[in-house]
Amino acid sequence: MIPLHDDNPTTLTPVLTIGFIVVCSLVFFWQLSLGPDVQRAVFSLGLIPAVLFGTEQLPPELVVVPPVLTVFTSMFLHGGWMHLIGNMLYLWIFGNNVEDSMGHARFFLFYFLSGIAAAMAQALSAPGSTVPMIGASGAISGVLGAYLMLYPHARVLVGIPLGFFLYTVRVPAIVVLGFWFVLQILNSAAAAGGGEEGGVAWGAHIGGFIAGMVLIPFFTRHRLGILDYFR
Repeated sequence: MIPLHDDNPTTLTPVLTIGFIVVCSLVFFWQLSLGPDVQRAVFSLGLIPAVLFGTEQLPPELVVVPPVLTVFTSMFLHGGWMHLIGNMLYLWIFGNNVEDSMGHARFFLFYFLSGIAAAMAQALSAPGSTVPMIGASGAISGVLGAYLMLYPHARVLVGIPLGFFLYTVRVPAIVVLGFWFVLQILNSAAAAGGGEEGGVAWGAHIGGFIAGMVLIPFFTRHRLGILDYFR
């Protein structure tokens, strides 16, 4: 299911959601301008678990920031057009409502705390990995977890590819995001079973989503809609 739009209005202009999208897009265009040197940027600014934990070191010419800061710099790099577009689509659809629920300052902190939790979940699952982790998906996963807790009843327009056609239907957010989360778990298990290293950071998606669910009660000014299911 590809989310296209939700029917959840906002009262605040989502300046941070828009800002994160703009910054990620500008950084990606900068990556494209590097040509063959883009790999150097990925190793310099991406999060490498083994480097973060001090068991490996980058060559001196690749050291741009301290390893701990790559937890943040890695959130703004992307591996390709589809990686960027997919992340920004999810952030645009779900981020504006989460930002609206807590205000700009709290959303800023929430976004980065979710990203840190996601990065550490991935890094701790493979502490010896020398593969750089990049992308905003960990922080955005936190946004998705928060949205599920806040607005499970919201209707989301999704596209379902059927051959050459895209069938659209409105379904509750709990179905869309629940399906997304289960898919991350299944893919993570499949990757672990196949001994796969690199590719998609499924652990970051799972860790970020759970972090968003746990953090949202401390950040939002709204009632959690998910509580309706426990009456």
